[in-house]
Amino acid sequence: MQTIAIDAMGGDNGSAPIIEGTLAALDEKEFKAILVGKKDIITSSIPLRYKDYIEVVEADDIIDMKDAATDALKRKESSIYKAVELVREKKADGVVSAGHSGATMSLATLRIGRIKGVSRPAIATLMPTTLNNKFSLVLDVGANVDSKPGHLFEFGVMGEIYARDLLDISYPKVGLLSNGEESSKGNEVTKEAYKMLEKLHSFVGNIEGNNIFDGSVDVVVCDGFVGNILLKTSEGVADSISKIIKKNVRKSPLAITGAILMRKVFRILKKQVDYAEYGGAPLIGINGCAIISHGKSNKKAIKNAIFQAINFSGSNINRDIEEKLKELKE
Repeated sequence: MQTIAIDAMGGDNGSAPIIEGTLAALDEKEFKAILVGKKDIITSSIPLRYKDYIEVVEADDIIDMKDAATDALKRKESSIYKAVELVREKKADGVVSAGHSGATMSLATLRIGRIKGVSRPAIATLMPTTLNNKFSLVLDVGANVDSKPGHLFEFGVMGEIYARDLLDISYPKVGLLSNGEESSKGNEVTKEAYKMLEKLHSFVGNIEGNNIFDGSVDVVVCDGFVGNILLKTSEGVADSISKIIKKNVRKSPLAITGAILMRKVFRILKKQVDYAEYGGAPLIGINGCAIISHGKSNKKAIKNAIFQAINFSGSNINRDIEEKLKELKE
């Protein structure tokens, strides 16, 4: 039975959705949960029937979103520090946090450590495409704001292995995000990364922004600065489209009729862009498992983040990444 450490005090909405999400996950799957945070708050929210599956670890410090990520290493009594330590000490198979993402990344990288051959871990996220039940995996989306060509090459390898091991894509296609499909396009970093990525049989060359959503590739490689802007822009566009539709529907009786008929389509669209459906973003490249959830995560998002941690830690992804990088760098 796998054990998942959960930062119970992280997140914008307090401990309630995190505890509720943990209980919902336990209702669907058997695992052991270690909730890290203020013991009195946590224990008072857990029904007796879960006592055999939940352990509570006391942590009286909470790293706030406004705090500097660099302070995380000094705050050893914080909930995220103690949750990450459980993975480092092999007392937990993975960690889930909806708290300070920078603190989670820093602690996971420095305390758990990196996979041999990985220079920098990357945050990966799934983006919807126009094809049914198909997503594109984008990395990095925020762990590294200044990436070198070698980092992008490693992201390509890690993305390929993740797509194969976790998404069950036998022959994933890897594309490098650029401002044109030709190999001559891009900046100096992407041009050099292109040459390195050609070592991958899965590499299909440069792709443009529209290819992220058309299903032509399975893995999109980009610098964390670009990836984070892409992620936030996509979230903003989806939210804006929804608001524009609602605003204009109210103005026309005909539009209201059309909206009623299109209700199922809208539900599908909303589900595809809802971060709660995915739970969180894995930090790929560390010698363990860390899932970074949205600060506004609700019960459903936490539940799915825990499932992600269970699937990730139960796979051979870290070993496969190490072996692939060793093979390609020799």
